Formats: sequence, C-alpha cells, structure tokens
Amino acid sequence: MLSNQAGDGKRTSLHGHWSSKMAFVLAVTGSAVGLGNIWKFPYVAGENGGGAFVLVYLACVVAIGMPVMMSEILIGRRGRRNPVATMELLGQEEGSSKHWRYVGLLGVIAGILILSYYSVIAGWTLTYIVKSASGVFVNASTVDVVAELDAFKMNTGQMSLVHTLFMGLTIFVVARGVERGLEQAVKFMVPALLLMMLVLLGYSITSGSFGAGIDFLFTPDFSKLSWGSVLEAMGQAFFTLSIGMGAIMAYGAYLPEETSIMGASATVVAADTAIAILAGLVIFPLVFANGLQPDAGPGLVFQTLPLALGQMPGGAFFSTIFFILLSFAAWTSAIGLIEPGVAWLVEHFNRSRQQSAIIVGGAIWLLGFGSVFSWNIWRDATFFQGTVFDNLDFLTNQLMLPLGGLFIAVFAGWVMCRNSTAEELGGAGPAYSAWRFAARVIAPIGIFIVLFFAIKNVTA
Repeated sequence: MLSNQAGDGKRTSLHGHWSSKMAFVLAVTGSAVGLGNIWKFPYVAGENGGGAFVLVYLACVVAIGMPVMMSEILIGRRGRRNPVATMELLGQEEGSSKHWRYVGLLGVIAGILILSYYSVIAGWTLTYIVKSASGVFVNASTVDVVAELDAFKMNTGQMSLVHTLFMGLTIFVVARGVERGLEQAVKFMVPALLLMMLVLLGYSITSGSFGAGIDFLFTPDFSKLSWGSVLEAMGQAFFTLSIGMGAIMAYGAYLPEETSIMGASATVVAADTAIAILAGLVIFPLVFANGLQPDAGPGLVFQTLPLALGQMPGGAFFSTIFFILLSFAAWTSAIGLIEPGVAWLVEHFNRSRQQSAIIVGGAIWLLGFGSVFSWNIWRDATFFQGTVFDNLDFLTNQLMLPLGGLFIAVFAGWVMCRNSTAEELGGAGPAYSAWRFAARVIAPIGIFIVLFFAIKNVTA
C-alpha cells in the first residue's frame, strides 16, 4: 500500500496525479462532455420549448451546477481517496460522522447504473459509424431510416455485441491508470472531439437552415415550460457536468495542490456548456432544412439526423464524422463513470487496478443487458416509469444525481469548516464568498425544490 502522506504532511492520492491543470481540465471536460451534450441536450431542448429550456438550463448550470462541481472537486482533493473513503475520512476530520461515506457510495452506485445503460446507447454510435460510412442513409426515406433503427434495436445479438465492445474499450483505458490511461486518452479524444464539432458546425452553417436553428435555440417559448421541464433542465445540468455521480470527486483526488479549483471549474463549465450549445447549432439547422421536427425525442440523433444528412451533399462523410464524434464523447464520459468504482475496489480490497477495472466493468456489462433487452425481448415488460432503461434513466438522472449533489453541497457548505474550504479554494475573497453562499443556500434550495416536485409528480 502506498503512503497516504507526502513529505509536507499533505495527503496524497494512491493512484497518481494529473500531470498538469490542462490534463485535469481535459479529463473533467471529457467526462462532462458526452452523450448528455450531443445526444440528449438537443432532443430534450426540442421537447421543452427550445430557447426557454436553454435559459433554464443555463441558470441551473451557473447557480447550481458550478457551485456543486467546485464542492465535489474540493472534497475530492481534500480527501485524496475514492468517493466512499473520502466522504468517510472528511466527515470524521470535520467533527461530523463517518456515515457521510454513504453519499460517496451513492455517487459510485449512480455512476455504475448510468454506465450500464449509457454503454448501450454508446454502442449504437459505434454501429452508426459503420452504417454511415457504408452509405446506408444516402437518399434514404423516413421509412428506411426508421426501419433501420428499429431492426437494429430488435437485433439482440448486434446490440449485445456493440455494448460489449464499448465496455471493453472503457475497461482497457481505465485499467492503464491515471497518467498512462485516463490522461493519454483525453489528451487525444477531447481536442479531436472539439475539432470534429467545429467541422460539423461549418457544414451546418453552409448546408442547413442556420437562422431557423438559432431562432429555435435562443428564442424562448415559455408556454412549453413546466415543472417537469425545470426538473429536466436541472437533471440535464447534473448529467452533462458529471456531478453527483462520483466522477468529479474521483478526478479531484488526482488534482495537484497548485491548481486553482475555481479556474478549472469555470473552464470546464464553459467548455461543457459551449459544446452542448454547439451540438444544438449543428443538429437543429439540419433538422429544419429538411422540414423535420425538433421534438423527435431520443430518436433525434439516430433517426432524424441520418435522414437529414442523407439528403445533403457529402452527407455520408459528415454523418460518419458525427457518429465518430459521438463515440469519442461517450467514451470519455464512460471513463469518468467507471473510475470511482475502480478506485474504491483498489483501495478497499487492495486489488490491482487491472483486476478492479475488469471486475467493475464486468458487473456494469452484465447490468447493461437489462437495457439491451429493454429495446427488444423485454420491451413490453414495463413498470413504474416504463422499461428497465426508462427506469434507470429516471432513477439516476432525476433522483440520484440531484440527491447526491444536494448532499455534496450541504457537506462542503455546512459540514466542512471555513478554513478547510478556503484553503482548497485559494483564500477567503469575494469569489470564495460567492461560492460559499451558493453552496450553502442557492444550490440546496434549488435542488430541494426541484426534487420535491419530481417526487410529487411521481406519487401523484
């Protein structure tokens, strides 16, 4: 077992550290930027009034998401352990209770559950790279595109294969460790992701109805907003920022002392939000140019977009680029989702990193078959919110992540003493005071109100 103290008395991570602030920012941005930004954000915005939803989403990101992200990073760096051990250790150090470990455990479990269904959708992106490159969608009709997706979802063997392939890629990276695996992967994939996004934006500007896309994204229609929309916006903010699921706390544990948490958090939030908006600016102009509907739901990316691109010059090439982009985004997020569980297994059971990655990844892979079967042999086996996939999405995105974020904000704002948090955030200036007020008051109240209405809607 490695020593848990550095020469200056500071606690050190057992898994190594990011080599630089940029490596950390790329890692957290990679974790944050995933299917939530590029697959989910556009269709959720489309279902909830476009610009009105975007405004609520941005408010949730700034007032709730960023303070909680900063709280999660500072807790992670302070504890230098996996989320479960960090919460237990700091709970005792701050004179509270070791039972705070259950908040860390909630995050680890949320990450595992999310990745179990996330991996299935990520597998679709791998399939659609091949379909796009082979020209399946060129001049295809709506009926053809819908039939293509329906046939794939009903093919249990293909769904299982790509789910397995995606989990294998994720396990491979995480097994290699912080610097050789996580850092090397995100240093390549995040810049590549951004480059592909800009290429697609250029294509959308020249080939799509760009003005209509801008109007839809930035002209609010408040008549389509409801408490459900607000809940969706906050859940989306948590989902896209990867907060409340242990990933940010685990990555914070590897953050060097000299790195500014405020600066890094602001950079990540800005990058994550910009990419979500960019995704909308790529997708909606193409949708409107073909007279399609923006509120097509989860099928927006896998049905509407291939249909739109298939009718345009160079559509096969740009469709392939888009799904490669989506695969990269999913991969970097999956690495963050599995990392807390792997770190916990390494520390708690003294397993090697390779063994831990295989054990945790294998468990997630098995769980994922519940979501694979939700689209075919179990599609009629519905309960509560729908299929297994629907229930996992609702449980994690709308309940577990906000609940985890609430506890993290309360712990950092109320349980940890001012000296501890000020030391991690670089002193007690105006920026620190703003964070402390947001973490102690704004974020908890906002999360509590939305959770209250979520539970009320479920039990009504």
